[in-house]
This record gives sequence, C-alpha cells and structure tokens, in this order.
Amino acid sequence: MAVTTQINTIKRNRFWEIDLLRTIAIVGMITFHTLDLLYYFNLYPTNILYGPWWWSTRAVNAGMFIFLAGVALTITYSRGGKISGFMLRGLKIFGCGMALTLITLLISRTEYIRFGILHFFGIAFILAPFFARFRFINLVLGIALIAVRFYLVEQGGLVDIPWLLWLVPYGFRTFDYWPLVPYFGIFLVGMFFGKILYPQGNRRVNIHEFNDPVTSALTFPGRHPLVIYLAQWPAIIGILLLLFPANVLPHFPF
Repeated sequence: MAVTTQINTIKRNRFWEIDLLRTIAIVGMITFHTLDLLYYFNLYPTNILYGPWWWSTRAVNAGMFIFLAGVALTITYSRGGKISGFMLRGLKIFGCGMALTLITLLISRTEYIRFGILHFFGIAFILAPFFARFRFINLVLGIALIAVRFYLVEQGGLVDIPWLLWLVPYGFRTFDYWPLVPYFGIFLVGMFFGKILYPQGNRRVNIHEFNDPVTSALTFPGRHPLVIYLAQWPAIIGILLLLFPANVLPHFPF
C-alpha cells in the first residue's frame, strides 16, 4: 500500500504537458533518424534530407528537447535537487554519449558522432545547476549565445577550430552534432521559462490534470527520453539490416 502511494505521488509530481511535448519531440526525432539512416544506407534516393528546410525542422525538434530539459531542471532544482545530483546525471549522460561515439565508429569512420545530443546534455547538466538560481540573467545569456550563432552565420557560418567543435559550430559530416553555441543558450532560456511558468516547482497557471490511460500512454515516451534515444539506434539499424541486408552490411567496416 505504501509503495502504491509513493508511485502515485511521483506521478502527481510530474507535469503531463511537459511529458506530452517530449513525446511529440521523440516522434520527430525517430522520424528524422530513420530517414537519415535510409539515406545513409542508400535506401532513400534523394538528398532532400540535407536541404535547409529539413535541417531547420531537425533543429526545431531538438530545440524543443533542449528547451524542455531546461524547464524540467529548474523544477527539480526548486524541489530540492542538489548540484552534485545534476552533475552525476550529466556525467552518466555524457558517458552514454561516449558509448554512442564508439558504436557509430562501427558504422562510419568519418561521420561518427563526436559531440552529439547526449554529449551536449551531459555538459549542460553539469553546467546548468550553477545558473539555476538566476532568472533574467539566464534569459539574457541564453539570447546572447543564440545571437552569437547568428553572428557566425553572417560571418561565414562556421569556426575552423577542430578542438573547439564542442563549443562553437565546426564544419564536418557527422550523424549528430549539437555544440554549446547556440544550444546551451536554448537550455538557459528554458530554465528562465521554467522559473516563470513553474515557480517553486509548481504550475503558475492551474490546468486540468489527466489521469486516464490514454494520457498515460501518450506521455510514457516523454517520461523515458534517454532510454528511447539509446534504444532507437539498434532498433532502427536492426530493422533495416533485416529488411535490406545487401544495402546495410557494406557500410559496416568489419
């Protein structure tokens, strides 16, 4: 009985609207990665995936993830989350990112993931708690980091400094790439809105709570984004390998 009560309390502490938005972002993420791998394995006949419209859509989708992570971090911090806990979580996520780097090396020695979304989130969770007590500073700094990216675009778009690829945009082909500029800026903006929309870890505006099975199913992916992100890669590649072995196998260097 006590266990059931504890589980129900945890569910009530989550906000269904955040989990639902994460689920929407997850659907977009899986769609993009599936189409990207179809193209990489020569199963998709056109390079439309590398056009500006598609990459803009990809950036918006990932931007939603990053923004919501900033919102969620401030909620957890307001409820007593410790900096050491965030840093440990960041190290674990970064470790998952490094594992993904090694795995993608098996697929491509040139386009493997050097600093993907997991590397980004790992660093973001390590850095962000030091900004958690701020409000408008996060908004100003976040906008400034985003503005730096636009400035770089005006100046040619990329910085030709390979050892800073984790910090500022660097031009190279890779499956996944999210440098701190500008994306940590989006994270900080999310933290600002987390403070505004969820002061002290509670909704500022009361909205209806949904406890029905449909809402639970729709928000389930949003409650487990890291597991789904990691599981999608072997799942998608495994399905493509089973369906199109002649196309997929030649891309593995073993």
